[in-house]
Amino acid sequence: RRVVLASRRSQSFAELRSFAEWARAMGREATGRVVAQEYRPASKEDSIRLQLSSGTPVLHVLRVRGLDGEPVLLERTVYADWISPTVAAIEPECPSVTQRLYEDTGLVFAYGEHVIDAVAAGAQDAELLGIRRTSPLLRVRRVTTTREGRPVEWSDDRYRSDAVSFSVHNSIDNNALARKTAE
Repeated sequence: RRVVLASRRSQSFAELRSFAEWARAMGREATGRVVAQEYRPASKEDSIRLQLSSGTPVLHVLRVRGLDGEPVLLERTVYADWISPTVAAIEPECPSVTQRLYEDTGLVFAYGEHVIDAVAAGAQDAELLGIRRTSPLLRVRRVTTTREGRPVEWSDDRYRSDAVSFSVHNSIDNNALARKTAE
């Protein structure tokens, strides 16, 4: 008797890889393009997620990500004040901010907390991803920290539902995922 598992390449939830690293592992080319970037005072949500005082200047970045040139993901990322100047200096077409930050500063994104749900595409999402308004999107909200637990960024990432999916393989011995009600 033989068991055959799906041959599609994937990223384990036990790994913390950037979009570009994940794409490369699948033999695809990751692209990135900053659509908007601006400093704003930290909102209440920014302050909580990044463990900063309310009003601290943080960098908001809206970025379209692609696989082999096809737009598949929108990242709405807020960077903590201590790393913002380095991120702001990165060229808008950089394929991997995570890799660039590692190369330039030695920063390692060590931990991530991800909340996954579904949302309908709004007008901006639809335009930037080349889909119809109200199309389903897979949303991943995440907070990423250093090894010491210092928040680096928080993001609201929206994937085209026809481009990326998440699958779960668990057992009685190992179950790193938690089921939660929608927030």
